[in-house]
Parts: sequence; C-alpha cells; structure tokens
Amino acid sequence: MSLVRSLVALAAVAVALVLQVSVFPHVAWHGIVPNLVLLVVVAAALTRGAQFAAVLGFAGGVVLDLAPPADHVAGQWALALVLVGYVAGRVHAEQRPAATAVVATVALSSFVGTSVFALSGMVLGVTTFEVSTLLQVILVAVVWDVLLTPFVLPPLMTMFRKLEPARALA
Repeated sequence: MSLVRSLVALAAVAVALVLQVSVFPHVAWHGIVPNLVLLVVVAAALTRGAQFAAVLGFAGGVVLDLAPPADHVAGQWALALVLVGYVAGRVHAEQRPAATAVVATVALSSFVGTSVFALSGMVLGVTTFEVSTLLQVILVAVVWDVLLTPFVLPPLMTMFRKLEPARALA
C-alpha cells in the first residue's frame, strides 16, 4: 500500500502543478498565483507526518523548479517545500487538527515556504527586489493559499487518510 500512497501523492502533486502553471496564471494578482503544490505538501504533513511530507515536498519542489516558466535557480522550491513539509508535519504530529489549526498551519507554511524561496533568491543573486516588495509578495501568497485552503485541503486530507487509515495520524 505504501507504493500506492506514494503514486497517488505524486499524482496529486502533478495535478496541482498543472493547475498552478496553466490555469491560475489567468487569475493571478500582480503575477502571484496560489501555490497548490505547497497545499498538497501541507495536506500530506497533516495526515501522514513530517517525514512523508518532507520527501513529497522535495519531489514537488523539484518539479515546480523545473516546470516552465521557471525563472529561478533550480532547487529553491525544493528547499522551501522540504522545510514546509517538515514544519507542518511537526506542528500536528499527534492529533487530528481542527479547522482553525489547519488554516493557521497553511498560513505559517505559506509564509515559511515563500520566505525561504524569496530569501534564497536574494542570497543567490537571482532576485534584486527591495525587501518591501518581497514582503508584499509573501503577504499576497499567504492570502491566496489561505483562501484556497477550504477547497483544497479537506479533499486531499481525506484522500491521504483513506489510502492507509491505519497509518494516518489520528
């Protein structure tokens, strides 16, 4: 069943990636789209734990780094989503989270992921934006991800729980 769970998780990442790079750019706000791959990683973290989510975050980050129209150094999203998967998985390691805790975890994860991506871009010299501009981008990304949370996370979390109910967190 572990292979099936992994394949379904990768399929969820693939669907999220396709929607993120093909559909959501049409509704982007100042060029910023919701990060659906990040939401898949958070759903995995909340139902399967930090280790599974970190591995899924790495895989999702790599495909997000390589998917067109990538204009950054490969590995930035991989690093950010590994950290997101680990942190979100550690936040709710023992219990089934309430709806407010899920939304708070998404907000924290979006902030951490987008910040790590932006800061790594600054360190690598890829982005030359001012800090105030980066803070605005991070804020818009967090708002996008939180707005999509009620529509994306419940079905994903249910899917992850049903794949292997005995191994799901609470």
